[in-house]
Amino acid sequence: MRKTVRLFTCLAVIFLISTVTVTAQDLPFNIKGGVDKINELQCSELQNDLEEEIYKNKRWKNLVDSKRMSIGIVDLSDIDHIEYAGINDTNMMYAASLPKIAVLLASMDAIDKGELANSKEIQKDMRLMISKSNNQATTRMIDRVGYEKIEEVLRSPDNHLYDEEEGGGLWVGKRYAAGGRRYPEPMKGLSHAATTRQVCSFYYQLATGNLVNKLRSTQMLNIMENPALHHKFVNTLDKVAPKARLFRKSGSWKNFHSDSVLVWGPERKYILVALIDDSLGEQIIRDLVIPLEKVMKKSRSL
Repeated sequence: MRKTVRLFTCLAVIFLISTVTVTAQDLPFNIKGGVDKINELQCSELQNDLEEEIYKNKRWKNLVDSKRMSIGIVDLSDIDHIEYAGINDTNMMYAASLPKIAVLLASMDAIDKGELANSKEIQKDMRLMISKSNNQATTRMIDRVGYEKIEEVLRSPDNHLYDEEEGGGLWVGKRYAAGGRRYPEPMKGLSHAATTRQVCSFYYQLATGNLVNKLRSTQMLNIMENPALHHKFVNTLDKVAPKARLFRKSGSWKNFHSDSVLVWGPERKYILVALIDDSLGEQIIRDLVIPLEKVMKKSRSL
């Protein structure tokens, strides 16, 4: 009888430990000692492996050398030892619809501060803006919060998502419509801009509950999950990681193609960001997933 009780006790303890572990891996997750800046997570081994893998492909290397391809990756597989690497990651590029994540952040910040009244209409527009990349919904959100508010939130020391000393970053300075005033960013005069480093920082802070606060980060994660558009990164991830949770925003305009995704699954936990100026950019982004996964697996095995 005592052996049976001990057995059940041990099984109960194992179950509780496993339950705690799963809970600790939920999003957003907590980091002991606070959230570091993204550049402080730079890993030399991961950086070297990334460069080696990308430079194997001549077309990719040519795009990198001409600063028409930018990549950022964050390995979240061990939340106590998060690693970051990037190529051309402080080179600001036109990013089409990807910077709509900046509108989402500014809107959530305004809602949290009582500057924007929340409503079903606003919730619907934020979801349309991210999941379906709807330009009309995005323009309505921009008009509600204003360019100055978006800039203030991006430059905030808490968020640190736009800084001239680090190559710029995320920026939204034009409605996603034909009319209206422009509010270009000061470095290159771009209307919808990003660097892969700062987009990685956005997702990293989002995953750790550090954008606005944990509640608003959770709400943004909910809006960004299950993207309606299944191209670029998602096209490949649907095949190689069908059970993973995907939080994503992409963009395309003419030769400019961009994508960003937080992948959260039992075997995959990472952030991928790519900005490409090339007619084959959409396909290149699809083709990047497996090599970038290879880079992170190699780094973890060292």
